[in-house]
Formats: sequence, structure tokens, C-alpha cells
Amino acid sequence: MFAGTGSDVGKSIVAAAFCRIFRQDGYQPAPFKAQNMALNSYATPEGLEIGRAQAVQAEAAGIPCHTDMNPLLLKPSSDHTSQVVLNGKPIGNKDAYDYWRKGGEKLEVRGERIDYRQEVCDAFDRLASCYNPIVMEGAGSIAEINLKDRDLVNMSMARHAKADVILVGDIDRGGVFASVYGSIMLQSPEERQLIKGIIINKFRGDMRLFDSGRKMLEEICGVPVLGVIPYYKDIYIDEEDSVALEQKRRQLAEGKVNVAVVLLRHISNYTDFDTLERDPRVNLFYTNNTADIQQADIIILPGTKSTLDDLMELRRNGCAQAIQRAHREGKMVIGICGGYQMLGQTVNDPDGIEGSISSLPGLGLLPIHTTMTAEKTTRQVTFLFNGQTCQGYEIHQGVTYSGEWREVSGERNVSGESMVTGDHCIGTYIHGFLDNSPVIEHILRDKYHGDCPSSEKRSGLQRDCPRDLQTFKDQQYDKLADHVRRHVDIERIYEILKS
Repeated sequence: MFAGTGSDVGKSIVAAAFCRIFRQDGYQPAPFKAQNMALNSYATPEGLEIGRAQAVQAEAAGIPCHTDMNPLLLKPSSDHTSQVVLNGKPIGNKDAYDYWRKGGEKLEVRGERIDYRQEVCDAFDRLASCYNPIVMEGAGSIAEINLKDRDLVNMSMARHAKADVILVGDIDRGGVFASVYGSIMLQSPEERQLIKGIIINKFRGDMRLFDSGRKMLEEICGVPVLGVIPYYKDIYIDEEDSVALEQKRRQLAEGKVNVAVVLLRHISNYTDFDTLERDPRVNLFYTNNTADIQQADIIILPGTKSTLDDLMELRRNGCAQAIQRAHREGKMVIGICGGYQMLGQTVNDPDGIEGSISSLPGLGLLPIHTTMTAEKTTRQVTFLFNGQTCQGYEIHQGVTYSGEWREVSGERNVSGESMVTGDHCIGTYIHGFLDNSPVIEHILRDKYHGDCPSSEKRSGLQRDCPRDLQTFKDQQYDKLADHVRRHVDIERIYEILKS
């Protein structure tokens, strides 16, 4: 298990690296995280939902992702509530206090009492019967002692799995000595015995400057430092943590195609834009500044966990009007998932699936209407774009359809649409839509006026997508594995695993 001194210390990336390393060394690894809290999720081949990080780690391990790799997913819908996804299916919304204090591992859902601890342990056991080793990931800090009695994902899971725990600390944020020492000392004696090593992550500068610090850590903690991993900039691995979004670009740039992703309060699946962001012709930035939106060449409305709430906020802060004006001026507008729903004529929620807002007019850029439904669509999809085969996945609540909304014999007469195009406007439910080269070439057509880079320089992608996207990803996993091998004592880790 790679556990952490806090959130965003690099646990997910380190776990992905070891999934790749173990695969390269002839093993059959699989990732596992008992409980994940993220809005960035992924659809399994069976059409079920898991956290994006475990899907990435499974890809690094060279195996299909499965719900057993992330049996419990919490998708925040506000500061106080989250949708609970168990074994790939949503089972309802829970208040954070109810989840953590009043019920924790056992809560009632639709009259049924669910033992979450048993569910995640069963998922681990099934996975461990098929793969070896299991590369486990903790969540946040392992030293949140006020929540320790309800812990499902950190040391309680390590005890169940009899895991060797490697503690990951982030030196870039400062205070690494205190955070590592404190994280270990706040464990029970039994749990402290499970912590077999320390990895210091995100180091900047001359590694020799930390030689004495490494020795000091080992002396005060009584645990070996297995490696110090330098910060990297030239390896591209999908990240799911919202902290990574805060580090994205926020402004226009000259000489490139400026792509503005509208910054929503409940933005989800922002990894949809990673491939486009890496294209050297593009400056992709996140903003809710109305002037920047109007000056951009392409405007993207991303996915959201709360379509109606974010649509109301867009009208309040002026972004809705800015998008409409930019579209009238000929700018390309693209909507993904919840953003697609917003581009239509109306968004209706008669059953209160999202909350108290029952209906709002959309931006009116596409001739569609959306009605929220309790049932969630989760599936991987193959689609044609400009005659070429592309791939992606859908995760959404709601049905979007063309034409007038009407009642027929008490039932809504709807025809779901996964993609609708209009005058310089595209709306789609398909995540990964912008990972496909035919789509990127279409939206950048006539907008880039510089010397067009060769296809080999476009983020490692060529025109025959999606095969080359997978080639690019494989190259990144191999680069990540090489980077970690150079700076971590892999042989020592194998000795720990065999002891």
C-alpha cells in the first residue's frame, strides 16, 4: 500500500508507476483503492463506474479496469453531500456527517443496511485471488485520527490485506519531516509495524542536498527511506485530484489557438482536455472571466456534477451571456456531458434528482432538451467522426433529446442523443471525445495560422486515433516507471514484499 502524509502527495502516480514496474518485471499486478472521493470517474468495460485514478493504474498494469479496484466511490455534489457509488452503481446521496459519524461503515440505503467495510474487503479479496501483487492506494492522510474509527481505506484496509505500507511524503509543499514523523507516530503500535518504508516525492534541486535529511528521517522514524523521487514535467499521466486543476493555466496567449474551458463550481472529468492541452498549437486555459471567454477562439463547457446549479451560476456571473455572444460572433462552442446539457433549450429536473431547481432555460445553442433521470448511464462507446472510428465513454444522469418535450399517455416521449452538432457548436455526452485526433483536427481547422507542427510532434499523437493515443499512454507509463526505478530502491521493495 502506498499511503500518504496528505492529499496530493503523489500516491496515485507512485501506485501507477509500480503497477507498470511490476508488469515489466513479469508479475500480474492490479490496483486497489477501497474508497475514493473524486468527480473524475471512468466507465469500466461492463458499463460501471470507478475513480479515474484506478482506471489509469489498471491501464499501467495492462489490464481492463474493474469495480473491484475501487468498490466505493464518493462523488461530492455539494460541500456537505456526496453521491455514493458502490460496486460501480449509484445507491443514493449521503450527508457527510451521516457518512462519517452517525453510520460510517454501515448506513441504510433505500431501507437496506449496507456494510461498507465488508463490501470493500470482499472486493479486495476477489481481486487478490486473480492478481499478484495488489498495488493498494490510501486516501488523503493516514493520520486523521478523528476519523480513524471509521477508516475504510487506509490502515484498516492495510490490516485486512496484511499489506506492506510505504508512506509517501511531499517535500515540495514543505514540512516533510514533521508530516512523515507525525504520520508514523500517530499510528497504533500494530499499525506502525506495517509501515516498512518511506518515499519522498516531488523533490526539486540537487538531490545531494537531501542526503543528511534522509539519514535524519531514518533515525527519528526507525523506517528506511526507500527513495527520493524528483519532480518531473515531461511525463503525462492523467490525474484526478482537484488540487491538480488549481495548477492549470488561467490566461490567454498570443500566437496559439486559445481554448477557454469554462471554470464551473462543480466541474468533473477535466482530464477530458489533457490531450488538447498538450497540442503545441493550443493554449488551453480555465476561466470564468467573461472578457477572456469572448476573446477565446474555442469555448468548452465541461462536465459537472450539478448541471442546473452551475447553469444558474453561469447566468448570475455573466458567463452564459459571454458564451452566447462569442457564438454569435462565430466562435466554436463545445459542450461535454453537463456542458452539453447546458447548450440546449431547456434542462428539466421534475423529480428533484439534482436538487431544488426544477427547470432552467439552457443557452439555446443546440435544438435539444434534457430531463434529469434517476438512472445513470455509464458505458464505453465507439463512434464515427468525419468517417473515422473514435472511442470514449459516457457517465451521466439525464436524457437529452431533439424536438419538443411532450407527454404521451403519461410517459415522456424521448429519444436520447449522445451527440448533436449545430452551427460551429458541438454537444456530446462522450468523455474522451477530445482524445481523438479526427475531433482535434476538425475543431482546430482554420484556427491555427502558424507553422503546423508535424503529427509526430503533436503530443506524440498521429492521425490514426485511437490506437496511437494508447501508444502515447504506454510510452508515458514506461517513462514514469523508468523515472521511479532510477530513484527508488526497487530491490529493497522486493525484499520487503518477500519477507
